Amino acid sequence: MSEEQNVTPEEQVEDLQTENVESAEAQVETEGTEGTVETAKESDMIAELGKKLALAEQKIKDQQDSVIRAKAEMENVRRRATQDVEKAHKFALDKFADGLLPVIDSMEMAISHADQEDEALKPMIEGVELTLKSMLATVEKFGLKPIDPKDEVFDPEKHQAMSMQAVEGVPANQVIAVMQKGYELNGRLIRPAMVMVSKAAE
Repeated sequence: MSEEQNVTPEEQVEDLQTENVESAEAQVETEGTEGTVETAKESDMIAELGKKLALAEQKIKDQQDSVIRAKAEMENVRRRATQDVEKAHKFALDKFADGLLPVIDSMEMAISHADQEDEALKPMIEGVELTLKSMLATVEKFGLKPIDPKDEVFDPEKHQAMSMQAVEGVPANQVIAVMQKGYELNGRLIRPAMVMVSKAAE
C-alpha cells in the first residue's frame, strides 16, 4: 500500500486542523495589515481637515476684524461730516458778521459824539439809535453778541488790554474803560474788546 493509503483517520483530522489554523493566521495577518493602512489614512485625513478648519476659522476672524474696522471708520466719517455741517451752519455768517462790525462801530461812534443838546440833531440821532438797535437785534438772532466788559475783571481770552492805569478805589486787573466792543458768534470770539485795565497803585 502507498503512503496515502496508510494515513489514518486521526492523521487526516490533524492535517485538516493544521491547515485551518494556518489559513486563519494568514487571514488575521492580512486583515491586521489592511486595518493599519486604513487607520493611517484616516489619521492623515483628520489632520488635513484640522488644518483646513484652522485656516477657515482664521479667515473668518480676519474678515470679522475687517468688518469691525470698516464700521468704526464709517462711524468716524459720519461723525466728522455731521460736525462739519454743524460748524458750517453755525459759523456761515462769520465773514458777513465781521464785515458788519465796522458799520456798527461807526453808528455807535456817531451817537456817542453827537451833540445831544442840539434840537436840530435830535431827530437824526434818534433815527441812528433806532437803526442801530434794530441791527443789533437782527444780528443777535443769528448768534452775534457784543462783548462790553466795563467794570468786569479783565479776561485775556475775550479782552485786549490797550493800556493800564492806576485808579484810586478800583482793584487791579479790572476793566475801567472800553475803547471798542468785542463780538462773538455763537460762543466763538470774532473780535476781542479793546479795553483799559486798572493796575495796582504804586
